[in-house]
Amino acid sequence: MTDERRDGTLILIRNHSELTKMTKESIIKQLKEKGLKVTPQRIAIIEVLVERGDLHPSARLVHELAKKKKRSLSLSTTYATLDEFSQHGIIKMLEFDKMENRYETNREEHINLICERCRNILDYKVPIAVDQRGVAKKTGFLITDTRLEYYGLCRECREEKGSIGQ
Repeated sequence: MTDERRDGTLILIRNHSELTKMTKESIIKQLKEKGLKVTPQRIAIIEVLVERGDLHPSARLVHELAKKKKRSLSLSTTYATLDEFSQHGIIKMLEFDKMENRYETNREEHINLICERCRNILDYKVPIAVDQRGVAKKTGFLITDTRLEYYGLCRECREEKGSIGQ
């Protein structure tokens, strides 16, 4: 099920959780609002993020898929573009110790469910949001970003391993 919001983002229902998915148009609009150029290379990267963002792709995967759309796209341009998008708050970079950094377009507060076996990442909407303004007011802490992760095994890996219910 999908439903489009006024800002051009889409709402998806997956894993019984309401998720936000950005559209190509909403990302391009953000680029323009932030004074960033809209180039053919960036369009190819944006299309991959919109089409495959649910995979939380690595820069290498984004490059591999975007290069099919724009042959002249280099890996260094892909890394630089993803970094710039991340610095401007258009996408979110997920940094890890034991696996490649990943990128996501879902900027809403949610839980990342990270499979320790296949390394897939699923989004799950937080049922109760934390009042960040209240936290900041009480502690004086300036919150710039949030990230909540649960580690374990996804359904497919559990079924493959024969460990359902464990």
